[in-house]
Amino acid sequence: MAGYLEASWVAAWEAPSKRDRRGGVYHPYSPDPLMGMPFVVSPEIGQAAARGEDLIRRLVAHPASHGVDGLARFLLRSEAIASSRIEGLQASPQQVALAELAECDAGVSKGFTATARLVANNVTALRRAVTDLVAAETVSTADIVALHKALLPDEKQHGLREVQNWVGGGGWHPLDAEFVPPPPGQVGPLMEDLVSYINGAGHTPLIQAALVHAQFETIHPFTDGNGRVGRALIHTVLTRRGLTPSAILPISLVLLTRSDMYVDGLEAYRYIGAPGTPEAQTSLNAWLQVFLSATTTAVEQAERFADELTQLHADWAERHRHFREAQGLRPVPRADSAVVRLLELLPAVPLVTARTVERLLSITHPAARQALEELAGAGILHPKQVERNTRGYLAREIFDLLTLTERRLASTRWDTRESPPRRVTPARPQR
Repeated sequence: MAGYLEASWVAAWEAPSKRDRRGGVYHPYSPDPLMGMPFVVSPEIGQAAARGEDLIRRLVAHPASHGVDGLARFLLRSEAIASSRIEGLQASPQQVALAELAECDAGVSKGFTATARLVANNVTALRRAVTDLVAAETVSTADIVALHKALLPDEKQHGLREVQNWVGGGGWHPLDAEFVPPPPGQVGPLMEDLVSYINGAGHTPLIQAALVHAQFETIHPFTDGNGRVGRALIHTVLTRRGLTPSAILPISLVLLTRSDMYVDGLEAYRYIGAPGTPEAQTSLNAWLQVFLSATTTAVEQAERFADELTQLHADWAERHRHFREAQGLRPVPRADSAVVRLLELLPAVPLVTARTVERLLSITHPAARQALEELAGAGILHPKQVERNTRGYLAREIFDLLTLTERRLASTRWDTRESPPRRVTPARPQR
């Protein structure tokens, strides 16, 4: 039965102040297991979940969905900054794109900061780890431990925690904490229950993702980095259940922006009493309402980006047509030509070199160079010398859309004209 336990904390006499040297009674929370939970989704929540999943399927079917996947990768950069120890350090999308380019193009090694490289590595690790988790036949506790290690390679303590941790308050004792997770002896069994639930399909994908996230954050199985792993598990569930092809939804960024609503939702999730009681049902549905609201906002913002991307692509096509006509070429190139294929690729890879285009399109180096120069002539790409012998090509308008979307997602009103971003974001593009 879920509820608060009573435990005693022994004072740490080496603590620096009298307040820190306190000992006494504290109350860790013990949640119910998810497996076998007699939980009935309210009609309102059921309808909201169905609407949310319909919106996601519509987004996945959007003509610009490949560009939305590119957006997701750059928004992971935003989360890397917002929810890790590099918080507050600036790393623009262009800087991170250069650092990512350096990972696959030996001709690029400069033009970006150490922070940008750190963020790029962090994003790569997150995508790889989530992909591995999605591809696994069944998810195990060891898989989630591996995800934690991939996301926080420099963390001192890997593996499930063997000590009591807490959220808020001081660093020496949990007596003033905002929330104290279960005692370490409960962590292993609760995690085994969690992965069993992940591997099942007892609820619809959005409901399952919401419960997995809240339960993981309640267990808080690691000494640090629980937030990042918990948010990654949202994408893991949605992709494993086939609702999304990849981590394309910025749900976690919406939750980070609406942090007060998010914390209130998690507090509501932690009910007291037997599972299946009216109190338990009310608590679980209150959390689901918060999560589904964040999902709807995330889909709306991703769809807005996709619409803007569609309009941009139409503008590019018109610019490209005028350029080709001025050059005495047929207005519209063949659909399978290198230049058309490169245009389709740019939303996901808005910074390229001839070498990367050669590799991505499986074409010759001269053909890659020709396609790049043609799009540069049309004003779609902008050359940038990144090394003495290496020229990069930037789709600046893609970076502008990415920046505007990221700034909107950091505003509590999803409009920076009405409320400023609540966390570090790139500066507004210059018009």
